[in-house]
Formats: sequence, structure tokens, C-alpha cells
Amino acid sequence: MFAQTVTIQNEQGFHVRPAQLFSEKAGQYEAEVRLMTGEGRAADCKSMLELMTLGIERGAVVSIEASGDGEQEVVEALVQLVVSKFGEG
Repeated sequence: MFAQTVTIQNEQGFHVRPAQLFSEKAGQYEAEVRLMTGEGRAADCKSMLELMTLGIERGAVVSIEASGDGEQEVVEALVQLVVSKFGEG
């Protein structure tokens, strides 16, 4: 298993567009990937619907955890997506 913690930085938090980009990116890898909130709630990163139910806001610290083929690569790619504010500037 490989995991990394990151802070959600974009203004509107984890809304529809970020959830879509996140699930699409996660779906490009074989590894199982979960997003964990500081409150202990979790979602399958390949499921846009599950990600949306977390209601993650700006400033939230989340953990991205993966296991299986490409676990480190997928976590690093998803962290980079978060750091880039999902392309929202």
C-alpha cells in the first residue's frame, strides 16, 4: 500500500468537476484507490458519485491510499491533480 496526504486548495472544494477529473485519472490505473477524509469517511477514487458524497471543502486534509499495480504512480498523479487545484488556477 502507498499513501500520501494532501490539502484541498481550490476555492470551491471538491465539487463536480474535480470529482470527475479525479475519478477519470484514478480509472487509468489498475490499483485500488481510496480517498480518506480527516473524519474517517472514505470513497472509491474511481467513483465520481462516492467522491461527491464526501462533501470535501477547501482546506480539508485528505489521504489518498492505493494498493496494487501502479499504487505509487496513481497516488502521485492524484496528489499532483489536487496541488494543481484541478486546473482551476
